[in-house]
Amino acid sequence: MIKFDPAAATAAYMATLSPAAHAKAAAYTQGGHWLLLWGWAVSVLSAFIIIRTGLLARAEERIERNKPHLVWSSVAISALFLVADFILELPWTAYAHWFREKQYGLTSQPFGGWLGEEVMSFLISGVAAVIFLMALYALIRRAPKNWWIWAGGLAAGGIVLMLVIGPIFVEPLFNRYTPAPNGPVRDAVVALAEKAGVPHDKIYIFNGSKQSNRYTANVAGLGGTARVAMSDVMFAKGADIGEVRGVVGHEMGHYKHVHMIWMNLAFCLLAVAMFGLTQLIFPYAARWLGADVDSIADPAGLPVIMAVVATLALLATPILNTIIRMAEADADRFSLQYANEPDGLSKALVKTIEYRASSPSRLEEIIFYDHPSVERRVRRAVDWKATHPGGG
Repeated sequence: MIKFDPAAATAAYMATLSPAAHAKAAAYTQGGHWLLLWGWAVSVLSAFIIIRTGLLARAEERIERNKPHLVWSSVAISALFLVADFILELPWTAYAHWFREKQYGLTSQPFGGWLGEEVMSFLISGVAAVIFLMALYALIRRAPKNWWIWAGGLAAGGIVLMLVIGPIFVEPLFNRYTPAPNGPVRDAVVALAEKAGVPHDKIYIFNGSKQSNRYTANVAGLGGTARVAMSDVMFAKGADIGEVRGVVGHEMGHYKHVHMIWMNLAFCLLAVAMFGLTQLIFPYAARWLGADVDSIADPAGLPVIMAVVATLALLATPILNTIIRMAEADADRFSLQYANEPDGLSKALVKTIEYRASSPSRLEEIIFYDHPSVERRVRRAVDWKATHPGGG
């Protein structure tokens, strides 16, 4: 009897893609690492340009002369900044999120369709951002020394609200979500949901191919609005029942272990630290950027805050990625435990290599990867298979 060798099985899965495909995936992934740096530079440059033009200072002077009201001023200045920043960064955004995806064959969406959705997304997120900034400046005025502590709670409330309403009001604006149709796929999903204790009416298929050619699924929402969704790309790329069970089991793990809550709690704690550091750094950053503002409470200094936050977010990338990566590893464990589809999960993971290089160094994974590397995840799956024969 031939003994099952997890290392050989992992190597065999990695070999299902050609060396050229692995090289292309590595180029895409490592180029994406550089996008983080250039994206930060573009954000800081945009803030610098807006400050130097005096756009916000002139608008603030006019608003306060005609209608001196602090709340109205913070709303109007925030909205003006967001529009100006969106326009200034749009060429970079188009390159990073459409042209480059097109270049690597990861989207078939026409530019006009992408741009329309980008504008709609900006309008939705812009309204939410203006409301958040209005409340943030009110906090700064009321508690100038410790506003940053309360701001963490404000961020937590905003995140929870978006989690609840996102699947109901926002996501259907961009994609069509339908319950998994009757047939073997639905039967497999329903059986798995009953075993894992997850409502089976929360499993959907969506037309993800409209925006992306990525083999993917996701979990979104909170409480009664939570749902698991599989992109139609999965089935276009030949996902079999084992893959479906493996992937849906992973997403059920996120749902069952309420990873959205735990991750966002961690993000809110990081937000408190980030706001606290912003309070300390703001005067120095304002001088460096040439902003003529008296204090952080002045809405005309919003570009300075955004430049500082962008810098801190870049530096916090390894922390943010590690938090997400831990949740993803736990969801894999849940899938293996309840779906027991190590081969199905492995086959699905291999199909994601085209947008996430399979075998980074450990340091690269820690810094840049928000999922464990595909090779590491496949090895864990086949290790499970070695100790739990008869999967699926």
